[in-house]
Amino acid sequence: MEVIGKVKLVGEVQTFGTGGFKKRELVVTTDEQYPQMIMIEFVQDKTDLLNSYKVGQDVKVSINLRGREWINPEGVAKYFNAIQGWRIESLAQGSSSQAGPPVDKFEAASSVSDEEPDDLPF
Repeated sequence: MEVIGKVKLVGEVQTFGTGGFKKRELVVTTDEQYPQMIMIEFVQDKTDLLNSYKVGQDVKVSINLRGREWINPEGVAKYFNAIQGWRIESLAQGSSSQAGPPVDKFEAASSVSDEEPDDLPF
């Protein structure tokens, strides 16, 4: 799955427990009729992926949805969800112009004249 939008916040790396579990949060605002602010967690070695991103950048984030169950002391099940990022790409302005092959990769036609018959059916 993917989330596309503008970076609203890049959090600092947080470390938890004696094992050194690392987490970093990214908030992306979607570009929809009703924009959503989606918090995405990057964990362990993926926290470094956010180092070069700044507030205001347009990005595409590849995500996984995670869920878990927790049984409280009274025996009641509670459920928690997380959105976990594993890749992020910048959607820089002008990148859409590179959707096709570069124009300079085509060879120029050697013998074209206006006298050629136009036999296209449309």
